Amino acid sequence: MEWKLTSDRPIWLQLKEELTRRIVTGDYPMGSRFPTVRELAAEAGVNPNTMQRALSELEKDGLVESNRTAGRLVTSDAQRVEEVRSQLAEQLMEAFCQGMEGLGYTPAQIQQKLKEENPYE
Repeated sequence: MEWKLTSDRPIWLQLKEELTRRIVTGDYPMGSRFPTVRELAAEAGVNPNTMQRALSELEKDGLVESNRTAGRLVTSDAQRVEEVRSQLAEQLMEAFCQGMEGLGYTPAQIQQKLKEENPYE
């Protein structure tokens, strides 16, 4: 999997966001063993301490659990994963609407544009 890290925001935050996305999309299935700090750091090309910070934040968010014998595991809490997934969707929708409003679209025009451009119909 590709890591697209930029210099405009803290690296640990970008790592956390990417790992969160991978959890909510099922790239890391619920209840499965989570890669180690070293594995992830090597894959992303970052310092293990930076990756550790991102993983600590995932634990605080309830997406990853530490187990002394098994290492880290992706949470089995489907409700928590869905809550985070829904939060991410809301953030994307808010950013989209703000961008459209920045182009001068009204809420009604945004809705119309979505109907016109719907690739699922």
